[in-house]
Amino acid sequence: MTAWVDTHCHLDAPEFAADVAAVRERAARAGVVHCVLPAVAAAHFPAVRALAWQGGDSYALGIHPLCTGAATEEDLATLDAALAAGRDDPRLVALGEIGLDYFVPGLDGPQQERFYAEQLALAQRHGLPVILHVRRSADALLRQLRRRPVGGIAHAFNGSLQQAKTFVDLGFRLGFGGALTFERALQLRRLAQALPLEALVLETDAPDIPPQWLYRDAQARAAGAPQGRNEPAELPRIGAVLAGLRGLSVEALAEATTRNACAALPRLGALLGVAAARP
Repeated sequence: MTAWVDTHCHLDAPEFAADVAAVRERAARAGVVHCVLPAVAAAHFPAVRALAWQGGDSYALGIHPLCTGAATEEDLATLDAALAAGRDDPRLVALGEIGLDYFVPGLDGPQQERFYAEQLALAQRHGLPVILHVRRSADALLRQLRRRPVGGIAHAFNGSLQQAKTFVDLGFRLGFGGALTFERALQLRRLAQALPLEALVLETDAPDIPPQWLYRDAQARAAGAPQGRNEPAELPRIGAVLAGLRGLSVEALAEATTRNACAALPRLGALLGVAAARP
């Protein structure tokens, strides 16, 4: 069976509370051999750590930009302490999910930017790559990264080709997931085809960003159809879409994106015993 790595899924989300073990088992049966579980707030750190150990997966610790409004200096201190405590934990592979979100209205921009800068500094201090939230914020993220260079993964990337190349030049891989499966996502599909294969990793962002076959539009939801819950088990089918766009076999794509994930997150390579792809 083809082996896949989901570089971004939130198994600690409330949507999975009732059946997280079954969700992970379905993913394993589909060939998803590993999941990276990023935290979104300090209160989530114990849960993602426990789930990673229970499922044979890995985790990242960080404060999501959508959570910075309620976050405090104490949360940054908690993060610093948790990263220090996890220095020898092989399953702690990154600092994340962090970043900037200029799409959701009503967020405190300066507060987001302060937490982003502080967390980049922590990543440098602890020698970890980062998992970045990028939503209408690529240029602002890049400005800080030039000051504090760290590598990692730009999750759910949907910027321009030039922005993508700049992230790659700074040592990042770019995450592609369910959004790629929509036929109308022409710009995103062109980007996924134009970038070097070495720049790409796969993700689901489960339970969010459902692929086209799970998505229900506003009219369907108004009529009572539930929005499909995304799961890591969807990753092979998402990967097949990307493989088709690039004219690759699914096996070749799975192998390449696994190498790329291990290049972006070196501790992941040690966990999986995979040699990292060179940038």
